[in-house]
Amino acid sequence: MKHQLTTIVLGEVPKAVRGEIFPPHAVKKAPHYFEKSVPHQLALGQEKVNIGGKEIIFQLKGYPPDILLIQASLDVPNIFSSQILDLEDKIFAESYKILKDRGGSEAWSEMYSFFAVSEYETDPEHFVKEHASIIASLLKSEKFKLDEKEVEYTLQTQIKYANNDLTIVDWDGAFLFDPKGDHESSIELLVLANLQLLRHRILDRQLDERLAKTAKLTRVPSRKLFLFKNKELSEGLREVIKNRTTSISEFQVLEREIKLIGDWYSARLYDLATKKFKLAEWRISIKDKLESLEDIFSIVAENFSVSGKERVEWVQIIGFFILQIGWFLLIVLEFFYFTR
Repeated sequence: MKHQLTTIVLGEVPKAVRGEIFPPHAVKKAPHYFEKSVPHQLALGQEKVNIGGKEIIFQLKGYPPDILLIQASLDVPNIFSSQILDLEDKIFAESYKILKDRGGSEAWSEMYSFFAVSEYETDPEHFVKEHASIIASLLKSEKFKLDEKEVEYTLQTQIKYANNDLTIVDWDGAFLFDPKGDHESSIELLVLANLQLLRHRILDRQLDERLAKTAKLTRVPSRKLFLFKNKELSEGLREVIKNRTTSISEFQVLEREIKLIGDWYSARLYDLATKKFKLAEWRISIKDKLESLEDIFSIVAENFSVSGKERVEWVQIIGFFILQIGWFLLIVLEFFYFTR
């Protein structure tokens, strides 16, 4: 029987990732458009790190435009052991060093672990029953023994494709049972789910920043906006329009990638992960902020319209007074001409 630990760290980096594109792995019963629809990874290289006397290779990959993926895999003697958590912590520490060296931060990242079991002959549910407590602890990255009800709840989120395989998904990790060791496709789908979670978090942060910046324009009374210079007015309005259109475009990209994951096994596994990661709640939150940005856009546009109208009215009033002064001067000149 073979046991393998795989860890990933996905993080936002300041520079655009560049590398060779390679297609995703074939997925069990995936639709024909799967390879063309899901985000493609970029190969960025690798780094070797010695952990506990063993050399571990960290594969560096990327998702355009600015997401770095750091992935490490190694065989372990016994995956059903609490010592795996200590090894996992050391690998994540090295992964975050790599991320920080490239300008990323732990605050805007996602980490996930895959505990893979292969080359076995019995039903995988036998392993689940025998090691239920440690499996649940590993999935939740907890070193203490969990309550029986929590263990039962954790192990409920699972999916089977064949009689002798099993996948259990949780927030911090997934257990993958496959006698042939065909784990790559499942890992890739769960990496995509983590990628979508990170992108939702980043877009949510960007919307907060854009809302705060755009809302400043609404604090200026409309009666004072006409005092601004034309350049300031146009730049302010352009910024509002840019924030609005960029946010809508980014959200539509996220929605499109989710819908194109597929139908059969791939969609079921991906849907299982997205429910665990609460991506539906993130989408609702983002939609609410997009609506708020739309409301602010309407207010700012209305204020700019009012300021333009007031400016025209002031021009008319000033022109009227200039005209009256001209008529008055003309009358005075005529009076002096006829009284000489």
